[in-house]
Amino acid sequence: MTPPRDDEGIPTSRLARSARVGRLAAGQAARQLGTRAANVARGEEERRRALERRQVETAEQIVAALGTMKGAAMKLGQVMSFLDVGLVPEEYREEFQTKLAALRDAAPKVDFKDMRKVLEREYDEPLEDVFETFDPVPIAAASIGQVYRATLRDGREVAVKVQYPGVAQAVRADMQNLGMILRLMRSVAPGLDPKAIGDEIRARIAEELDYELEAANQRSLARIYRGHPFIVVPDVVTSLSRERVIVSEFVDGRGFEEIKQLPQEERDRIGEIVFRFYFGCMYRHRQFSGDPHPGNSLLLRDGRMAFLDFGLFKRLPAEAAELELQMVRHSLEDRPHELAADLRAAGFVLESARYSDEQLLEQFRDLTWWYTTDAEIMLEPEIATQVMIDMSDPRSRHFAQMRHESLPPDHLFGRRLEVLTLAVLGQLRAKANWYRIAREWIYGAEPETELGRQEAAFWSRRG
Repeated sequence: MTPPRDDEGIPTSRLARSARVGRLAAGQAARQLGTRAANVARGEEERRRALERRQVETAEQIVAALGTMKGAAMKLGQVMSFLDVGLVPEEYREEFQTKLAALRDAAPKVDFKDMRKVLEREYDEPLEDVFETFDPVPIAAASIGQVYRATLRDGREVAVKVQYPGVAQAVRADMQNLGMILRLMRSVAPGLDPKAIGDEIRARIAEELDYELEAANQRSLARIYRGHPFIVVPDVVTSLSRERVIVSEFVDGRGFEEIKQLPQEERDRIGEIVFRFYFGCMYRHRQFSGDPHPGNSLLLRDGRMAFLDFGLFKRLPAEAAELELQMVRHSLEDRPHELAADLRAAGFVLESARYSDEQLLEQFRDLTWWYTTDAEIMLEPEIATQVMIDMSDPRSRHFAQMRHESLPPDHLFGRRLEVLTLAVLGQLRAKANWYRIAREWIYGAEPETELGRQEAAFWSRRG
């Protein structure tokens, strides 16, 4: 299969993509105006049904628009395909999930002869002179590249991720259109700053196109977790990594669909590992992958979990990480005034907001309750759905407040990590007292689980 061309319906220029996204925004704005006008004469039930119809129409348009894009835009569809969010009413959800699942699997399958050209251009020599063996059948497909299995001269097995030819140009065109999409979002959350958030997203996506930078991210976490009792980050082969090629240690294990079929006790253990890795990276090490989805982890034969893909990566300033933990402590300790002061000072809440500190505390707790409640909780997809609704949906009981709130750029990808980690744990239906685990980084508390004690011993040995 050859790479998609413009005349095959995949617009790569900003002009073509702008037209597509512009039609989406204009159509959605007109529908919202029409719905609001008609609502004056409708009863409560009719208003609810009208909102449902508009959500379904919007969701279908988003799927259609994303389906014409590569790279950055495709990632949104891939994320939503496993995140069972309440974007549409229950009776429409199965159909919607099917359409999103098609996006998840829609990463282009580029013929190996074209991928080989990328490899040989990056190495400036024939592939046979670089690798001992190279299997031309990809073992995985990502949104902006494909992964192959190869061996080095010294016998090591490696995974070779190669960027699709031309995908960088297509992704950059997507990013040029990001402002339109964010302006459309302001109809739901007028407090958002499209420019600041757009700049943050563009910076992270631009970094994701540079595999040498991804290699540096992966090396950093591989060093941190080397020798860890239950977490593996594969080592990078630095000498063979390039701007469009990244080579790393090959790991083989069970994927997410298999993991979901394991007994409850094993899923609980895996859930705790996933929680510890993503939240621990953010709050212990202040650097983390912004892409915690099921395709980025494997269960190894020895019971450890391997974590992959560090292109969408964020380094969190120390003061931003401490602010987030401090706000959680204010919530746990029932200090609404201190929490509200932090939210306002950091730019989460605008000056135009006229609701009480107690209302802010209640909203904050609705978003964090699953890891701030001192009880054993089995996480299910419906919990991720409700948190997503409470975070950003017109059906949220906090929706009026959201219109006077924003999301400071430094905290954008942390919230993405939070909700996507919850979604993975919900898909696993993992059970734990998540609060007792989180206390380790919220308060520096002693661990109360066996995995926590193993990890504490590891960090102690590492100094």
